[in-house]
Amino acid sequence: MEYQIPESELILNNDNSIYHLHLLPEDIAETIIFVGDQERVPEVSKYFDSIELKKAKREFVTHTGFIGKKRISVVSTGIGTDNIDIVMNELDALVNVDLATRTIKKNHTALNIIRIGTSGALQSNIPINSVLVSEQAIGLDSLMLFYEREKDEVLEQSIKQQLGFDFINPYLVNGSKALSDLLPNNYIKGITATCCGFYAPQGRFLKAKGVNNTLIQKLNQLNVNGKSVTNFEMETAGIYGMANVLGHHAVSVNCILANRIDNVFSKNPAEIVDRTIREVLASL
Repeated sequence: MEYQIPESELILNNDNSIYHLHLLPEDIAETIIFVGDQERVPEVSKYFDSIELKKAKREFVTHTGFIGKKRISVVSTGIGTDNIDIVMNELDALVNVDLATRTIKKNHTALNIIRIGTSGALQSNIPINSVLVSEQAIGLDSLMLFYEREKDEVLEQSIKQQLGFDFINPYLVNGSKALSDLLPNNYIKGITATCCGFYAPQGRFLKAKGVNNTLIQKLNQLNVNGKSVTNFEMETAGIYGMANVLGHHAVSVNCILANRIDNVFSKNPAEIVDRTIREVLASL
């Protein structure tokens, strides 16, 4: 007898759409652009030749349309890997679970997911307003500690020892080389650290004091199989980790708006984000 996912685990709305995203299986394309900010969704879809669907619930906004004959969706995830957990599981359910019978489909569909986000550089030689593709990501959050996954325990332990934070158990995950190869070849390639917050978890202190003020220095000096950590943000490791365990392809494209070593910030962030959106869409 086929396993039937209980109603408490796979929650559907009254119209049979998936709980948080409020989407039906036919609402999404197999190529999906992720953005964090819901207001950035129309900044992507305005370059579509046509838009067939617009839906929104909470911070999750989805537009689906066409560029030429290629169907593309753009989804806002909100900020952080806790939201990524929701978005990745629900998108996977839309294509790989029969929502009517609550059973897993025999034929697996692999989605192509491209995150377009903003990030801060952790090396002085990475210029402001450049674009960086994450070949790998180090999760400083806890999301993937809750999932069974393939891992390099020796390398992850080395990362933990180098960072020296007892309360962080870093995990290392890979992005999709096939998707990365589609992107402009002038984009920088690097290793992205994913943090669980924007202030103390990224070494920022306004008024509250942190338990350790050496995060930026340690990430700057971290050695991952002979490579340096290039940048950090708040979603990439969660996207890569969930894509790997669910059988999807994912790549993260980072607009470098800040350099945390040189303490500088972009004077034209909207311009670099818009340029990157157009370049990524053209590459697809």
